[in-house]
Amino acid sequence: MKTDPTAPRILALGAHPDDLEFGMGGVLLNEFDAGAEIFLVLTSQGEAASHGSPAQRQSEAQAAAELLGAAERLQVLDFGGDGQQTASPANATQIARLIREQKPSLVFAPIPSPNQHPDHAAVGQATRDACRLARYGGLPALKSTPAHVVDSLWFYAVTPLPDLDLSGAVLIDVSTVLERWKTLMACHASQTASRRYLDLQISRARQLGLLAGCEYATPLWPNDPPVLASLQPLARTARGF
Repeated sequence: MKTDPTAPRILALGAHPDDLEFGMGGVLLNEFDAGAEIFLVLTSQGEAASHGSPAQRQSEAQAAAELLGAAERLQVLDFGGDGQQTASPANATQIARLIREQKPSLVFAPIPSPNQHPDHAAVGQATRDACRLARYGGLPALKSTPAHVVDSLWFYAVTPLPDLDLSGAVLIDVSTVLERWKTLMACHASQTASRRYLDLQISRARQLGLLAGCEYATPLWPNDPPVLASLQPLARTARGF
């Protein structure tokens, strides 16, 4: 599929090789089908995982990237290793540099809620900081690239979290890409063979879909209040029950 030059450029970050596919794979497939140019960034190779070597997990991430049309746009940053990642200024600067180089309009990252894998929260916070740093023209470490302002930053949840408030979320209908989403998640065989991650994600999407009046839905949280010219795009809200 050819990239639509008028479609958004997307930068999607995950702390581990499977985060993006499990947490928001259906959303990325929707955007890919709409013609978006997708850039995928991982901040570790899953070195501390109980199953799968870093080489295997990198291969799995590459297979998933191909299904998203991003085979040549998958990059791994060094945030200190799986289980050791922090929202340090140095790590935020790495992401800010990518933002300036790739000039995305939309950025996605794990939600920085504390009650989850600490790497997820760290990468979410670092990304939020990076979106600010990317627009500051006077930072010495970034002067080699022009400043860039992203249109919006969105957070996704890798696993269901009891402390997340859906009242602040936007639910994305992923019903039409469900089977492809399953295939996308199944790329990470080292993880799906050890735990029922597909069941976890699909059951969550089904529950949210029932609320949203569709078959399956994925939640996203905006970092800032969305701005609309009209309420028409929001005429439908999740009031199924």
